[in-house]
Amino acid sequence: MNIPETIVLMGAPGAGKSTVGPKLARRLEKDFIDVDVVIEQREGEPIPEIFLTRGEPAFREIERQVTLELIQQPGVISLGGGAIMNDEVRAALKDVHVVWLQVDAAHASRRVGLNGNDRPLLAGGVHSTMVKLLNQRLPLYGEVATQRVDTNQLRASAVVRHVLAGFGIDEPEDA
Repeated sequence: MNIPETIVLMGAPGAGKSTVGPKLARRLEKDFIDVDVVIEQREGEPIPEIFLTRGEPAFREIERQVTLELIQQPGVISLGGGAIMNDEVRAALKDVHVVWLQVDAAHASRRVGLNGNDRPLLAGGVHSTMVKLLNQRLPLYGEVATQRVDTNQLRASAVVRHVLAGFGIDEPEDA
């Protein structure tokens, strides 16, 4: 299989998008772009601050605009966990290779930590909020996924190997 020009990583908070993305990009000699990082750079403040001062609807609009722009560029693109909730984003994702990094609520909760790791939607009860987010988003992730990788028991390097295997590239375990 040919390597797609644009590879989008999506999944719930804690799925490993921001960890796997740079490793995958380096292996494929592509740029890595984290939508959340770009939003923070452009807006001049961290996402939790945007949520606090402007509210979630304002953040989601910024996220929609930035996501639609960035997924048109070549590279490995890490989406924000909630971008999938937008109809326009989901429609646009059907035109690119989308890797769904799957994670269950227990693993995701452990990965983001008890305080939600400064993730506004996870403030408070991380595990119960994660269960709710997954229930809302799983069907939407499934709607646009080109490739799925269960990350629950895998280190980032193993996730990269699974993604590469989907492109017909076999990597040794120590790569």
